[in-house]
This record gives sequence, structure tokens and C-alpha cells, in this order.
Amino acid sequence: MSFCLFVEFSASERLNAGDEEKLSSSLRGLRGLERGLVHTPATAHDPFLHDGAPPVLALQLYYADVADLEAAVARGGPLGACVANIPALAAASVTHEAMLVRRFPVPEPAIAGEPWCTYLVAYDGPAEDPNAWHAHYLEHHPTIMARFPGLRELELYTGIDWVGFAPGERMRHLQRNKVAFDSPQALTAALESPLRAEMREDYRRFPKFGGKVTHFPMLTRSLRA
Repeated sequence: MSFCLFVEFSASERLNAGDEEKLSSSLRGLRGLERGLVHTPATAHDPFLHDGAPPVLALQLYYADVADLEAAVARGGPLGACVANIPALAAASVTHEAMLVRRFPVPEPAIAGEPWCTYLVAYDGPAEDPNAWHAHYLEHHPTIMARFPGLRELELYTGIDWVGFAPGERMRHLQRNKVAFDSPQALTAALESPLRAEMREDYRRFPKFGGKVTHFPMLTRSLRA
């Protein structure tokens, strides 16, 4: 079992390379961190959607133990100190959310190199019947996504109860998911394939839910020890 903390920053300007590396260096020291990903905006073409400007920075911080995740976002915890160490983020709007990770196998998982391209998707909700909504999604949507050409990674995230006091606004999405590809060009090729239309047809069969859905292409780098 694995848990993921999402932290997203919206601002008028992107981080420069020096600040991004400074933040990454601080995050590597978080206790119990199994994997860390840093996402910055990319450009790809989705024939069905364009959801506007993505966050200037999104973090995914993975933990095997939810207690380690909660320690990072405790009052006065280390995540807040990592962010405060970057003046460029001082005026950013920040959101955070902890979720359960659900991983799905893909035919060719080896990523060619860094940066790669991730499509981050978030469903606001709420659903009229969350159990039925998740059941339909898990039974149908991942099997379509797993057939995308060039797909390297497929994960879904569902909500958990957790305790934390990270900077910014605490979120509670119905679900998040991501697909990863070698490049924005590879993501575009997948989104322009017939499978994207198949996904839209399945989307129309989802049980009733409200709120918006966002889709953001991002360049992704991993945190290294």
C-alpha cells in the first residue's frame, strides 16, 4: 500500500531552475519519502479538452506509511519549511491533498529519460453514489487507458482520512489519476488516437457526479537522493 501527497502551486510566474533545485534538495530530506516527483507545465494537444493554465508547480510525494506523510505536514512540519525556503512561492496559491495510490500495470513501463510527460487529471465531485462511481471507473476506464500507445505509467488516487496542516488549502477530490509518457509529443499522439474517443464514450456512462474535471500536461522530474 502506498499514499501520495499532492501539493500544487498556482502563481503568475514559474520557478526558475535554481529555485526548483533548491526545493527539490530540501524535499529529499523528508522522513520516509519513498518517491518524489516534481511537475512543471508542458504543452500537449487534447482534441476534446483544454482546461486552461496548469499549476506552475505540482509535487507528488509518496509514502508507504501514512504516519510519515502526516509528520511531513504536521504543525510546524518540514514540508512547510521546505516551501518557506523558496521566496518565489511566497505569493503562490497552494493546495494539498493526501490520497491512496492505486497502480495499474502497463505493457511497456520503462521511461526513456527525464523529463518525461505526465497528464494529471482531477475529478472534483461529489458523486451521487461515490461507491458506484468508483466501481464503474475502476472496472472500465483503466482498461481503456492501459491500451494507450506509448503509455509508461498509470495510477489512480482515491481519498483517505488524514491529519495535516500543510500551507494553503486542504482539498478533497472525488478522485485523481495520471498517465505518463516519454514526451509531450507522445502524450499528444495518445490523446489523438482512437482510444481517446473511446474514453469519452465511457465518460458519458459514468454514474452521476458534479464539479469539474481538470486535465493538465506536465513535464516531470524525479527527486533523487
